Amino acid sequence: MSIRTVCIYGAGALGGAVAAHIAHALGEGVKVSVIARGAQLAAIRDQGLGVVYDNQAFPSISAGVAATDDASSLPPQDLVITGLKGHQLSAAAGGISHLLHPQTRVMMILNGIPWWYFHQDQESGFTGRQLPQLDPGGRLWTQIGPERVIGCVAYQGAEVIRPGCTKLNGKGHFFLGEPNGDISADLQAVADLLGKAGLDIRPTERIRDEIWAKLRGNAAFNPISALTRTLMVDMMANPDLALMVRRIMNEVQAVGSALGCRFQRSADEQFASAHGFGPVKTSMLQDLVAGKALEIVPLNGMVVELGKLADVPTPVCETVLALASQLDIENRR
Repeated sequence: MSIRTVCIYGAGALGGAVAAHIAHALGEGVKVSVIARGAQLAAIRDQGLGVVYDNQAFPSISAGVAATDDASSLPPQDLVITGLKGHQLSAAAGGISHLLHPQTRVMMILNGIPWWYFHQDQESGFTGRQLPQLDPGGRLWTQIGPERVIGCVAYQGAEVIRPGCTKLNGKGHFFLGEPNGDISADLQAVADLLGKAGLDIRPTERIRDEIWAKLRGNAAFNPISALTRTLMVDMMANPDLALMVRRIMNEVQAVGSALGCRFQRSADEQFASAHGFGPVKTSMLQDLVAGKALEIVPLNGMVVELGKLADVPTPVCETVLALASQLDIENRR
């Protein structure tokens, strides 16, 4: 796979940071474009993309990229990287489809269960099953195709501190994986490109394990933070909230295990490590404050749905899902 053109579809906090790293490090070697909107788009066009770190050990970077809100104005790309959340993707399927040629791969940075989860999955017993809650009408499945996807699980805190500029919480890392588990030539080419851009890339044969490992934390911390407007350090300092976090982690682990996931750490170990978190504002709390739609379905909604599929009870996730869903409606109203 030769990668000469890259488009980041959804150049918000993390998407913008990835675009900036590629453009800054690879220069003329790779043509980088982004899809953005509103004030973010205006700032990128005016001054480019910027990245700053909360740790002075890492230098700030800036880079100019081609920016548009109309994907059809760009030519087909060798690699498309999506920076959209799971509940935003279906509406973008048509736009993404304009960027595809026969060999284009689409790397999707997602929290929670992705729409392509059961594509070529050999361990759950549900191979090929589609998830209409994440892909209404099958638009992603038909207009993009799960065979193009390279899964990505990102451990990188990011926040837009002003239009066009992202602040990163330290130097994170990214797991990349093919849905069928192969370390393919395409996967290696994408990993090499992003590695040259200065990102910590970790190809894996078991991307679903990484999906569930991160979901175990996100399904607990994100909705509770939105419901209580609480930072992670304060959540863990409250015994009642911490107990709820622990129970959600256990439910997520039970569902993931029933579907064939192998957890490297137990839920108790992950819960214990969470006591070391600082004043982190989760992405769902950031979206709540900004009046944006909340990423509920890919996180809690799918834990509940897949729990039913696997016959695993998820009572705490069900309660949090009902509360957070109504919060989302009222917040956007």
